[in-house]
Amino acid sequence: MSTVGKRGPHPEPTALKLVKGTRADRVNTAEPVPSPPVAQIEPPQWLTPEAVTFWQEYSPDLIRKGVLTQWDVEAFAVCCDAAARRRKAVKALEEEGEVVQLPMFDKNGKPTGFRVSRNPWTVVLGQADRQLQSWAARFGLTPSDRAQLTGGDGRRDPHEDLLTG
Repeated sequence: MSTVGKRGPHPEPTALKLVKGTRADRVNTAEPVPSPPVAQIEPPQWLTPEAVTFWQEYSPDLIRKGVLTQWDVEAFAVCCDAAARRRKAVKALEEEGEVVQLPMFDKNGKPTGFRVSRNPWTVVLGQADRQLQSWAARFGLTPSDRAQLTGGDGRRDPHEDLLTG
């Protein structure tokens, strides 16, 4: 058995295909479907308050459209976590700047001065950006995914907000 993943872009969730008006022969009608939630779909306990804020902003629309189900909680939580880390990194960079002075030490650990370097928050921001773009696309939250949305019947209504309506 090969350990190499499938080629090409990740397949879109069936719910997104239906909202986009994808041709019927390209929709998996045999896809397993989660049972309707018995209770409200809640964010996992491990999410930070900042990530829960993102969850609360976007989950109602995604749940209403059938894109976020009980099976998707962890995946969407990762998306929310990346958004929260991204927001935190942006705030830190605004406060500290993109270039900072970092201390230098000799072989005995004694401070010897400073060096100018890129702020380590730029690394956090880059990683969070990549994760957020990847996971947000899977839930139809990127501009290119949104531009492809039509109605469930394949007709586009420019007056309807498709993710909230």
